[in-house]
Amino acid sequence: MNKTSKSAPVESKNDLVEYLESGCKPASQWRMGTEHEKFGYTMDDLRPLPYEGERGIRAILTALAVRFGWQPVLEEGLIIALTDESQASITLEPGGQLELSGAILDNIHQTCTEVYTHLKQVQAIAEPLDVAFLGMGFHPKWKRSEMEWMPKGRYRIMREYMDKVGTLGRDMMTRTCTIQVNLDFDSEADMVNKFRTSLALQPIATALFANSPFTDGRPNGYLSYRSRVWEDTDPDRTGMLPFVFDGDMGFEKYVDYMLDVPMYFVYRDGNYLDASGQSFRAFLDGRLPILPGEKPTLKDWEDHLTTAFPEVRLKRFLEMRGADGGPWRRICALPALWVGLLYHQDSLDAAWKIAADWTMEERLKLREDAPRLGLAAEIRGRSIHDIAREVIELARVGLNARARLNGAGDNETGFLAPLQQVIDTGLTPAERKLELYHGAWNESVDPVFFECAY
Repeated sequence: MNKTSKSAPVESKNDLVEYLESGCKPASQWRMGTEHEKFGYTMDDLRPLPYEGERGIRAILTALAVRFGWQPVLEEGLIIALTDESQASITLEPGGQLELSGAILDNIHQTCTEVYTHLKQVQAIAEPLDVAFLGMGFHPKWKRSEMEWMPKGRYRIMREYMDKVGTLGRDMMTRTCTIQVNLDFDSEADMVNKFRTSLALQPIATALFANSPFTDGRPNGYLSYRSRVWEDTDPDRTGMLPFVFDGDMGFEKYVDYMLDVPMYFVYRDGNYLDASGQSFRAFLDGRLPILPGEKPTLKDWEDHLTTAFPEVRLKRFLEMRGADGGPWRRICALPALWVGLLYHQDSLDAAWKIAADWTMEERLKLREDAPRLGLAAEIRGRSIHDIAREVIELARVGLNARARLNGAGDNETGFLAPLQQVIDTGLTPAERKLELYHGAWNESVDPVFFECAY
């Protein structure tokens, strides 16, 4: 098989394993890619943005392309994404959430500049339209029925399938926003160490970044309702992945997991073919009902890997997926946390030591409690607040050791400041908003659209 060709047929499971393994790179080549999503809305009535119209998503994407040189990506003649020469992209989530998938960068100084530049470009287009954008984990005001679906073929297939496997899948698609960072590994053993550590500690990030306490205009009883939504989306493709903590974890083990994740679609000739609920194992054997006799390509495998949504996801890199959307400084704080922990061996070892002897039942309980209780959630008699204080200090050590300096001679540790503030005050972003809701906001969520907009 030609390993460089994404269009060549996959001959065996080993090809899929080798695809993941091809992500290994020496530490000198480790980089990061940061992603964030945000809700757009019209300022006069706070309505979510439609796709069409002079103040719609289509108009905003078109203006970004014309004014700032982004290249449009079309589906059935409609603009659905933008790309640039750095390989960054602006894409649409199902409910019109605008996502920046950043370029592969060396340090967090570059990441923060990238995010700032992007937000300024979006603001330049949005302000004359009386449109703004908000970073939160869950839409604070509008109901599921009021969110317009974007015209992307894969979302039509996913929407119909979601109702068969959970009750909150459509909410996940249209009313949630997150921040993610993608990180490298140098070997299978390094991947496993980073996967286990980050998966075990993902509830810590969920608590630190908790920023979704409202649903339908009222408090919902959670600090990270976005995280709660994932618990009732689709059990076949979400969660804490207990097998990652098994002694035989490796690339092949993850391939086996993905082969058992039901498919959504196959992309052929510009169209998404509905393969929802079907088996990639059958596809590998040439027995996929929708394409009888045809075997998958590496591009099909790459697409399939994007349809699982665990708390940490493996592609040819690792994705940290536990954080709510938030303001600019928190977008920079997430890579600071995970780069500091995972790109410095002593910090990685110490972070794993914190969680190494937790049982799977305890890990699952912490995952369940963190969205509701935030820093107050406990494991083994220790609160997330205490654990997070230790974790942030380990990240600080790791960032100091990296010694990536900006023009002023500052290293990356300053990007941890928003998280240190959570530790020092004992208040998550969600709890700060709840205090305002019950106080100065007079039990209305509307002020969030003005006071917390980008």
